[in-house]
Amino acid sequence: MPKLSVIIPVYNGEKTILKTVESVQKQTFFNFELIVINDGSTDSTLELLAHLREPRMKVLSYENGGLPVARNRGIANATGEFITFIDADDLWTPNKLELQLAVLQQHPDADAVYSWTLYLNEEGTAFHQGEQLYFQGNVLPQLLLSNFIASGSNIMIRKQAIASVGYFDPTLRSCEDWDYWLRLAAHCAFVVVPKYQIIYRQSTTAMSSKVEVMEKHLLIVHERGFRLATSELQFLKNQSLANIYEFLAHLCLNYISGTNGAKQAYQKLRQAIVLQPSLLLTKKTQVLLMKIGLILLFSPKLSERILQEVKTLRAKNLESINTYS
Repeated sequence: MPKLSVIIPVYNGEKTILKTVESVQKQTFFNFELIVINDGSTDSTLELLAHLREPRMKVLSYENGGLPVARNRGIANATGEFITFIDADDLWTPNKLELQLAVLQQHPDADAVYSWTLYLNEEGTAFHQGEQLYFQGNVLPQLLLSNFIASGSNIMIRKQAIASVGYFDPTLRSCEDWDYWLRLAAHCAFVVVPKYQIIYRQSTTAMSSKVEVMEKHLLIVHERGFRLATSELQFLKNQSLANIYEFLAHLCLNYISGTNGAKQAYQKLRQAIVLQPSLLLTKKTQVLLMKIGLILLFSPKLSERILQEVKTLRAKNLESINTYS
């Protein structure tokens, strides 16, 4: 039976690390090693991990180097034929490893597999579904348009593919996963497990201060991605850039409070529409415009109450996650 390496990079993850490790321990596939890279944590992360009785787990501690460096350290210590990552605040459904490995074994020509994502609220009480996507084979065109993989807690890779792609870029402080998936897609075929298996925890911690950092790195990765692409794919460049600005508008609206956030969101969305006017015909853009309008027209408190009601209606109870396994 092939051996898997599961890598968890963690920095000050005392609030969530045990739940993340537990979701790995509950996997229906058992033959894996669990490598936890402690990236210079100063909280009780190490103490919590020390109390776990898990013979497949080893905890390696380093000075803080950032997420890409921590993932690279995990790769360097991995002995498995297949490698996958999970961030220290995310979760998996119990069959994630089993089904992803099975699909890779059924497709020896593919080097990477992904699944669908559920988005969990910060309190861990409710979630909503990400898109159901079926992109397979050469997925570079779709990845150039957006990071549909959604997070670093998703993909499983054949270790042999890393030899041709290399490691995560340690100079990137954001979007390093999209950069890596693009490089993978330029060399490797992808396959999909058409099930919701990744539970991505959304966090508002310092997000407002990160919007500018994210914009900077999104544009860097966007430029790099199109350098990888053939001339036949360059026509996607404007659409890709428009998707970036629409995503940034969403971040501004959700993580920068009041009219300031709405004004910044409008500026980003306007840039997106100038680049790709057809966005105005999409439901996603229309909903964003409606939210921005609500905040600018009404008091922040009233608009927040309306938007919260909409979120509550969309969200599903956490208990129903079990139906996706």
